Amino acid sequence: MRLESGVEVFVSQRVGTLYIVATPIGNLEDLTPRAVRVLKEADLIAAENTRHSGKLAAHFGIATRMIAVHDHNEREQVPRLIESLKAGKSIAFISDAGTPLVSDPGFPLVRAARAESLPVVPIPGPCAAIVALSVAGLPSDRFVFEGFPPPKSGPRRQRFAELCEDPRTLVFYESPHRVLECLADMVAVFGAEREAVVARELTKQFETVRGDSLGALEVWLQTDSEQLRGEFVILLHGAERTEQQVAQAEAERVLRILLTELPVSQAAALAAKIAGAKKNELYELALLLKS
Repeated sequence: MRLESGVEVFVSQRVGTLYIVATPIGNLEDLTPRAVRVLKEADLIAAENTRHSGKLAAHFGIATRMIAVHDHNEREQVPRLIESLKAGKSIAFISDAGTPLVSDPGFPLVRAARAESLPVVPIPGPCAAIVALSVAGLPSDRFVFEGFPPPKSGPRRQRFAELCEDPRTLVFYESPHRVLECLADMVAVFGAEREAVVARELTKQFETVRGDSLGALEVWLQTDSEQLRGEFVILLHGAERTEQQVAQAEAERVLRILLTELPVSQAAALAAKIAGAKKNELYELALLLKS
């Protein structure tokens, strides 16, 4: 508020915008012209690693002030960044490579900004998971991104066991010093014959995308140490559903529809006739669904 000739005038302060900017995962030519412009015009760049991102900025002639915002300091930096946004400053957030928040920092900042009704604008670009999926040759209509598996074998195998029957394509990230142990656990849980793809060094000089069975991929990496470099994306074909599982799923679908209009016993009996399933099993399922 300010005074003009004794009259109170209310002035609304324009808030700044938080830009979530995707950066190259290897090839610098993948940084979009829009991303370059936003990074140049922003009041501040919040970077996961200022030394790493400084090289990117120097390559494109970006002179915007840069501060470090990473896993270890993000929560203490968020309030300051939110205040800067409220004061009208624009902030571009970048991670070391790829799209922020996808197995990278940024979630607390974006959540806090949205909670304050501050503008959050995506500047799209590379994401290793999507890049790998696009060239893997595995079903891409349904997939699940699981990020990095647990570092220790026990919890890692437990996570894999939870996903073993998932029919969607599974996408994981893995580091070079754990990739062999990870593949060994995948073979133990998913089976050596499960179809998979290993993608490494995507968009870089030694980019490799190799598809085979899990067992064959494990042997390939064991016998070729040159391939144990760079960051990895591992993709697994989803679990194949048996005829019995498909039939059971169809019976449940029919039952759910009928339960919206009929009592439990009638819905179960009619669903059993339509789907060719056992009435008793559908009746028990119907009771569970109703409860």
